[in-house]
Amino acid sequence: MTYPFSAVLGMEDMRLALLLNAVSPAIGGVLVRGEKGTAKSTAVRALAALLPPVRRVAGCRFGCDPAEPDPACPDGPHPTGATAEIRPARLVELPVGAAEDRVVGSLDLEKALGEGVRAFEPGLLAAAHRGVLYVDEVNLLHDHLVDLLLDAAAMGRSHVEREGVSVSHAARFLLVGTMNPEEGELRPQLLDRFGLTVEVGASRDPEVRVEVVRRRLDADADPAGFAARWADADAEIAAQVAAARRRLSGVRLPDAALRQIAEVCAAFDVDGMRADIVTARTALAHAAWHGRDRVTIDDVRVAARLALPHRRRRDPFDTPGLDEKRLDEALQRAQDAHPDDPDDSGPDDSGPDDSGPNGGGPGGGGPNGGGGPQDHATSDGEPVDHRGPGPAGPSAADGDAGPTDGPSGTDDDARSADDRGGHAQHGGREAPDRGDADPRRGRDGGADAQPVAVPRGGLTARLLTAPGVGDGVPGRRSRARTGRGRTTGARVPNGRVGALHLPATVRAAAPHQASRGRLTGPLRLRPDDVREAVREGREGNLVLFVVDASGSMGARQRMTAVKDAVLALLTDAYQRRDKVAVIAFRGTDARTVLPATSSVLAASTRLAELPTGGRTPLAEGLLAAADLLRVERLRDPKRRPLVLVVTDGRATAGTRPLDRAAGAAAVLAATGAPCVVVDCETGPVRLNLARRLATQLNAPHHPLAALTHPPARDAGLPVAA
Repeated sequence: MTYPFSAVLGMEDMRLALLLNAVSPAIGGVLVRGEKGTAKSTAVRALAALLPPVRRVAGCRFGCDPAEPDPACPDGPHPTGATAEIRPARLVELPVGAAEDRVVGSLDLEKALGEGVRAFEPGLLAAAHRGVLYVDEVNLLHDHLVDLLLDAAAMGRSHVEREGVSVSHAARFLLVGTMNPEEGELRPQLLDRFGLTVEVGASRDPEVRVEVVRRRLDADADPAGFAARWADADAEIAAQVAAARRRLSGVRLPDAALRQIAEVCAAFDVDGMRADIVTARTALAHAAWHGRDRVTIDDVRVAARLALPHRRRRDPFDTPGLDEKRLDEALQRAQDAHPDDPDDSGPDDSGPDDSGPNGGGPGGGGPNGGGGPQDHATSDGEPVDHRGPGPAGPSAADGDAGPTDGPSGTDDDARSADDRGGHAQHGGREAPDRGDADPRRGRDGGADAQPVAVPRGGLTARLLTAPGVGDGVPGRRSRARTGRGRTTGARVPNGRVGALHLPATVRAAAPHQASRGRLTGPLRLRPDDVREAVREGREGNLVLFVVDASGSMGARQRMTAVKDAVLALLTDAYQRRDKVAVIAFRGTDARTVLPATSSVLAASTRLAELPTGGRTPLAEGLLAAADLLRVERLRDPKRRPLVLVVTDGRATAGTRPLDRAAGAAAVLAATGAPCVVVDCETGPVRLNLARRLATQLNAPHHPLAALTHPPARDAGLPVAA
């Protein structure tokens, strides 16, 4: 049974963003970023129960609205006055490992083979029409599925051209994604398609965490009874959503508010005009939610906080976030430029109060009229972040666990950063505003930004590829047999059929037509005639950096050049959808600085903190790389590795260090992983130890300077020696 939305307490920004999208689906959805165990999935799944029911043409598999049926509906055309039926709004989950034909639909092979007719089997995009499409761990979604989502989100339609089937149907849905940033970032194109983004984090208040566990245990012990206790609060929120939807068309957006939106978007240097449009739609929905008939400056401020953080990132080394001091300055500039504007959108007290159900904001009501704690648990019982008191929970005297007001769950959603004493909120916790950007803290200088190593402008990496043709996950680096790309042949399917190879299927069936009794009519096919297409495209790799951080590297100030090169390679890995891992060796041992991840920001953060100096335990670094490859081969067997050993080749730690390094190189080479030795040796006198290491690894050898260059000179550097 679904956990009640009103019992998901705290995380005000997330609840507000979800509810505003429920009021106005035109906003474009929500991306929820946060650490694991913060009730991201629980809250999203609970949202569907709050959406108004949907009227559709009876029997239509594509959910056509009887009032405005899709003229191109594959199940149509639907006659005027077609019989209608009412069904609850759907929450459709898109698994990250879903096949393409499951997402967009495909030829119904059962009917094609059994009845000899072409029929279309709808996919998840058709099922999500006029509902919610939810992607958990959306940052792990394969590129070919991301492309499908981009097309549908941009056009509101899904076009299917495959296996002789040509179908187009409406696909308008509320796109909601959740992700853990530690596992990698989203492609910028998909990131921009999310209307709003929020950050969530777990509470550190023990009293709050106690209440979270209590609620989770109550829900597990008696799911039906727990849901019944929160049913009235959920019903009130659903009624408020429906009322705000009806009110939305009458909300006015004054010119003053439009100027404020334009000033804010220009101040944060966002690309294109989507940010302005989404901010305007969000401000309208926020005003409707509060019962106002016109947009105020508070609505614009809240909308900008939700709509702009993910649109101001320029590259993977920019940390997400929004400087609320700059936001207030931009709003003030807009007001100062037009002080006598007749449409001045200052605070408007004409509407109803900002309280949500039971006076507790959205999700703030519940049994006994209380709010809820900051934390709530996921379906597996992990404590997660919420805010506010609840039944048997902390009282208002407990500080930030006290009652909250307004649909956002807190008055802070309608106040400036100055009203909060110059603090910006992130994931339910406050952090001081650090003012101007610090280059070691990410390019935005956000409140929670961590130190990162930032690459020099314009420095790019040459393309390194693994030899041969792999079977890995889709990406943009090495050649591979994938579900997308050019067709290179056909094969007998092993399990579920992928892309049908029609000519090969016909050729397989043709010799058997006489024995099957066919004289005239359609071709007689059997399941064992089916052949699937073999396609060649590009795959993503695991790029493992084995970095020498010893004194021999740092003594000549070479680590700066090494970091620049590695950061350029990290950017290249991000663009090619690779996983990355970093091992550093210095002193007497090697350590995994960064386990395999898709987060380039995490890798650059670890590089910024990388200490240098000491002896050079080259053997330990190579053995650590072999161990990491062994583990990752079990975790992600289809992803081929690519090992970059960044060193000058010296080995000075332990007894007989060069001999031990040669033995470790043999161990690493025995894994079969393709390697590249990046030679960092400089100066007039060269020992060529890195070149010798490359020979021992059976790997190509490249000077450090050869790996980076201006973009126009990229000719590629294959790994094969």
